Amino acid sequence: MYAYSGILTALLRRATTGEVSAVSVSLFEALAEWMGSPANYTAYGARQPTRSGADHATIAPYGPVATADGAVVLGVQNDREWRALCGVVLDDPGLADDPRFVTNSARVEHRAELNALIEARLAALDMDAASALLDEAGIANARLNQVRDFLDHPVLEKRERWRPVDVPGGTISALRPPADIAGVEPVMGPVPVLGAHTDPILRELGRTDGEIAALRERHVV
Repeated sequence: MYAYSGILTALLRRATTGEVSAVSVSLFEALAEWMGSPANYTAYGARQPTRSGADHATIAPYGPVATADGAVVLGVQNDREWRALCGVVLDDPGLADDPRFVTNSARVEHRAELNALIEARLAALDMDAASALLDEAGIANARLNQVRDFLDHPVLEKRERWRPVDVPGGTISALRPPADIAGVEPVMGPVPVLGAHTDPILRELGRTDGEIAALRERHVV
């Protein structure tokens, strides 16, 4: 991802200034960029964040919550959203001023208690009803899809992302590459059987047909 953005930046620089640039990307440094929030929290906070699974390490409530027929992911990121969650979703406006939860820091400190209250409320609702309440409150939310939900997602179908690909013994559906380039159709050729390209590769390496046959007799290839 960072190599791609770096190349685009270099191309823009060349187009606007005429100067060319080398682009260098380290896998470790790319992952270091993703550590921005916990790294700063550890470097400049009182302590490093604890492991929190799918929850956010420094924001609460933030993460998946079980409903009667699945789970929704929600994120409360400011005081307005917190008060709306209490009044609209939890039907308990007074909870917004509870000392355990009145600030984000307090909510993070008492995450387990807060999550239990939210889960008790949403467990009585199905995903549609829970999402409707969260939408009414203006709180970011989404369904937590299972893998089958992803495979059957209407966006992939409507955008024709699936393509048939031949494999040994049949055909499977495979996703197109995510970047669409006008006028360019991605190559999604058949998956070769084991050893399909052994002979051509050996010939490119200078082996004769006789040498290849001898290797086969010795079960080397």
